[in-house]
Amino acid sequence: MTDALLTAVQSGVDIIDLGRQLRDGMPQSPNHPRFSHTLPRRHGDMTRADGGSAANDMLSMGTHVGTHIDALAHVSQDCKMYGGIDAAEAGIGGKYIELGVHTITPILRRGVLLDVPAALGKESCEGGYEITVDDLDRTVERQGVGVGDGDVVLIRSGWGRLFAEGAAYIGQETGVPGVGEAGAQWLADKGVHAVGADTIAFERLAPGGGHALLAAHRVLLVRHGIYIIEAMDLEELAARGLHEFTFVLVPLNIFGATGSPVRPLALVSA
Repeated sequence: MTDALLTAVQSGVDIIDLGRQLRDGMPQSPNHPRFSHTLPRRHGDMTRADGGSAANDMLSMGTHVGTHIDALAHVSQDCKMYGGIDAAEAGIGGKYIELGVHTITPILRRGVLLDVPAALGKESCEGGYEITVDDLDRTVERQGVGVGDGDVVLIRSGWGRLFAEGAAYIGQETGVPGVGEAGAQWLADKGVHAVGADTIAFERLAPGGGHALLAAHRVLLVRHGIYIIEAMDLEELAARGLHEFTFVLVPLNIFGATGSPVRPLALVSA
């Protein structure tokens, strides 16, 4: 008997890459080690007797650089992580055994895109704009695609179009659009499994404030155990009007880490 999922794949699936390309100099949070890619060995550095040669690479980077997922160990509140785990004790030994990224199972779920600026009649949300509960409700109503228990919800602000501009995407002076505490609670109340956005920190950053306050992280990671995916590329989904799809994401299996670079995919029928 042929597996139904295999049959669907064989009949044709369109794969949309939602991840950013990792490269030196790309914009990232200043709170994390920068991405660096070098070639310690190049072709010709060593040549075998038969004339063959090989090149190899070395990467240096933080786990919250580029498109990445936050494990539940990433944030604490009053020294407590999700489930009331003592953050200081959990970090002894330099590995977060209970809530590290290795505890995130591969994600294969219904994905929902909430294209907020489209619902607001804009090309993009402005820097520092807080996406409100009303904005989220309006977006759901306009798209006609609801948010359900266990979904992965991706929020497009349009800010992702600035990624190639570097500093403008980081938005230190302008701020960055995103949900605030109320919007995060709205998502949590829907019972979502994970959330993502096209911005550097998922949530709204105030002009000139940087990452000083991250209320949505507290609500999602600490209170409700909901994973956060940041720095996504959501432009193709929006351009094609794809608001519902199969979402696939597999974090690197790094024992005890607080996050992982990822390459999330949206799958739709071809």
